[in-house]
Amino acid sequence: MKTPLETIEFFLANTTNPDVITSIVDSEATYISLNFNNPELQKILPWTGTHHEGAKGFIDTFAGVNAFWSIQDFEVRDIFSEGEKVAVFGSFTYTSRTLDKEVTSPFSILAKVKNGKIYHFMFMEDTFATAGTFRVTPAGTFHSDPKGSEFEV
Repeated sequence: MKTPLETIEFFLANTTNPDVITSIVDSEATYISLNFNNPELQKILPWTGTHHEGAKGFIDTFAGVNAFWSIQDFEVRDIFSEGEKVAVFGSFTYTSRTLDKEVTSPFSILAKVKNGKIYHFMFMEDTFATAGTFRVTPAGTFHSDPKGSEFEV
């Protein structure tokens, strides 16, 4: 049986293979994609949020990513484990298929593996940047600095 770290490395090498995903993801696994629940972001990236449907959440997420973007690069920079937990840090470069906009984003993963099966997986990235590859008009007016003024993005 693979260690938790080896299981996650195997998963990352096979994210587009439903048979592999089904074989290493627990049937009740939780997949948290980018946020817990953000309906606005889900309009742009439909797979986001918390999924409790085992391998289906993983398969749907990676199918969606591959349908919405072409992937130029996905680089794991650091990966380490402690017990059942595996942490992964890296970056990726994607180009949106609709607008041909490229983005490079850092990512992080916290995964939990027991008995060779992934039962928890949280994937984080710069969603402002990645969702921006689908932006047709300005993002809007913002006012973040309490001492500053509004600005357009």
